[in-house]
Amino acid sequence: MKKGQIVKALSGFYYVKSDGLIYQARARGLFRKTSESPLVGDIVEFQIENETEGYITAIDDRKNALVRPPVANIDQVLLTTSLVSPDFNYYLLDRFIAYAEAHDIEPVIIVTKMDLSEDESLRAKIEDIYDMYPVFFTDKEQVNHELLDIFKDKLSVLSGQSGVGKSTLINTILPEAKLNTDEISNKLNRGKHTTRHVELIEIAGGYIADTPGFSTIDFSVIDKYNLKFCFIDFDEHSENCKFRECLHINEPKCGVKKAVGEGALASSRYESYKQIFEEIESRKERY
Repeated sequence: MKKGQIVKALSGFYYVKSDGLIYQARARGLFRKTSESPLVGDIVEFQIENETEGYITAIDDRKNALVRPPVANIDQVLLTTSLVSPDFNYYLLDRFIAYAEAHDIEPVIIVTKMDLSEDESLRAKIEDIYDMYPVFFTDKEQVNHELLDIFKDKLSVLSGQSGVGKSTLINTILPEAKLNTDEISNKLNRGKHTTRHVELIEIAGGYIADTPGFSTIDFSVIDKYNLKFCFIDFDEHSENCKFRECLHINEPKCGVKKAVGEGALASSRYESYKQIFEEIESRKERY
């Protein structure tokens, strides 16, 4: 029996990396009985049938798992957003952050297209509001060398709205990553006639998932009572709430609302929280 990590899934086959070798494996029939399917990123036990083939017999407990993209044990999500064209969107970024926090995934914020704006005050504001997370600023011409350090020993996925370009980000850091630019670009921007699959690509001592990123943000996994814990900058202020179970919406003597009023907590973060809270509330009413 060997142990390894699934680095690719394609047509019912799983490619497991163990001790530097890749084994092609199928899942045992027992998984059909439990309705559990192996995912790329899973740590699995497998039995070797011959030199390069085998059967997956067990899946280790997952740290987390996403449906879209179907990847498990993600360490961090690179939330890619642009400063301009399209303009920086606080609410959209906050949605991605809350979704990542709900799945126990570390958000890393990457702001692109710095060369297209001279608004230093906006950059300072972003750094101030999101100082609880790593924030990187980059553009096509200037490689932020610190970006390379975030990949080491991590499984990363990319996310971001259309137009900010995850392939642009990858190509920005590729010179130092010493990977084949054409190969990665092709993998990250497959044509519509190519086979869809999920694969982990080695980059700067870690892995990045070759997937379309978060295609949907579904807050059905988050209870309205737990949403506040996905806004970690609320934590210190919620200690001043009169009621322990305060939801920071209509309750009196709320520490979070007080902090917003005093400028100690960004109003944009609180407005995002309220919008997502209302979305969860309205969903509950529908069902």
